[in-house]
Amino acid sequence: MLSLHKKPLHVTNVQNANCVVMVPPKEFRFNEETARDNEFQHQVNLSEAEVKQQTMDEFKTMVMLLRKEGVQVVEFDYPESDVETPDAVFPNNWFSSCSDGSLYTFPMACENRQQEVKPDALVTALEESGRIVNQVESLESYLKEGAYLESTGVMVIDHINKTIYAALSQRCDREVLEDYAKRIGYNRVVSFQTALPSGHPIYHTNVMMAIGDNFCVICDEVIPEFERRFVIKSLAKDKQVISISLDQMNRFCGNILQLETINGDKVIAMSQSAYDAFSPAQLAQLSTHGKLLPFNVKTIEDIGGGSVRCMLGEVFLPTRVNQL
Repeated sequence: MLSLHKKPLHVTNVQNANCVVMVPPKEFRFNEETARDNEFQHQVNLSEAEVKQQTMDEFKTMVMLLRKEGVQVVEFDYPESDVETPDAVFPNNWFSSCSDGSLYTFPMACENRQQEVKPDALVTALEESGRIVNQVESLESYLKEGAYLESTGVMVIDHINKTIYAALSQRCDREVLEDYAKRIGYNRVVSFQTALPSGHPIYHTNVMMAIGDNFCVICDEVIPEFERRFVIKSLAKDKQVISISLDQMNRFCGNILQLETINGDKVIAMSQSAYDAFSPAQLAQLSTHGKLLPFNVKTIEDIGGGSVRCMLGEVFLPTRVNQL
């Protein structure tokens, strides 16, 4: 396995993955470390056993329904260590992949989340599922500088236009962001500030916006006006922009993901909470871009502060064999 930095070989601009990595919530609990800047997390009145049962049920049902729909799911039953990883169910924050066979790992802001980064085990799981990994690249050296970039948690990517959208925060450092964009050959980065009613920035861009091949969902009211116009103008060039309210964002309407099935059909994965919060008109708009797939992940949402999109690590790696 190569770890030296290389220029990208040949990255195909495909917006939607037809394969995702999902991680079972076997150590899942309220994460005090991430709660410092994640206002979406909540304590719940459930026993440890109830939390484990409910979250595992939510996870298994989601895996089953995605596979039934024709999306390949790689279950990454990661090796446990001495340090618990309560947020391992959100794998999209520590890795990304490209169609040239490159796999990237990222610097995570919280110490217990840094323990989730297990590239060797992930490569084994991906290759066993029929995917080809040509090289592994790491940006974790930035940890020494206290600079973080939590992958597609903080980067919402328009692959077709080679553009990365990112809300700057403690978890999204501009320098690391620019470095990653350069490495994968994406020539445009649109970074911006955000502010919640508390005055704090959004912890992850993917709770406020999602990009599909021909649409975008965005809570633009959290972006300062002088930057908001530029972001919306950029998106509206070739996307149908669906604006959501702060309340809809809090119910994870921005945390959705367009995927492809093995037959090439488009589907849009979202939580039941998000589905119920979209207006009928917005659901009608979204349904023109793919079949809507709502999943009940309420326990994971409430305790973890992340939803369906966070649970899906997209896989763009080349395929050796087609298998579900």
